[in-house]
Amino acid sequence: MTTQSGDIIFREDVRPGDVAAVRGVVAATGFFSADEVAIAAELVAERLEKGQESGYEFIFADRGDELLGYSCYGPIPCSTVSWDLYWIAVAPSTQGSGLGRRLLALTEARIAAAGGTACYAETSGRPQYAPTRAFYERTGYATGAVFADFYGPGDAKHVFVKRLGAPGAGPAGGPAGTGCP
Repeated sequence: MTTQSGDIIFREDVRPGDVAAVRGVVAATGFFSADEVAIAAELVAERLEKGQESGYEFIFADRGDELLGYSCYGPIPCSTVSWDLYWIAVAPSTQGSGLGRRLLALTEARIAAAGGTACYAETSGRPQYAPTRAFYERTGYATGAVFADFYGPGDAKHVFVKRLGAPGAGPAGGPAGTGCP
């Protein structure tokens, strides 16, 4: 899929240059530790190496040769209908422009097209992440769980969920023969 909105091109194909570009966008937000920045780049590299078998899907938003933002998502192992939103990040220069909402809407549409009926996102409970939590709430996500002191003392894990389609749509449980419930 490649679509254009104004001067922004949204694409799903992963390119070698995306490893460094994702590292740059994630680092520039100022929200993530060096380890988290490295993980974001590693997921892109894993997709390049393993393709769809990696379990990671991407949507990139480019303007010319510049990566403005991206999402990384994938099916949750042992579920036939639930997907994780692993990363969504937008360059500081485009924050507040609606790009994050567009990336999220495209991600949700791709999940729904693949048969997904729920998308899960997690974030930190630190005050710095209040805008992130508000973003999920504004875009229709509900709090699914809060785990106190998950990331560290005083740093809870907030899990958000959004239903994508008819409640109860799709089969429950894992596929036969996977060893999953």
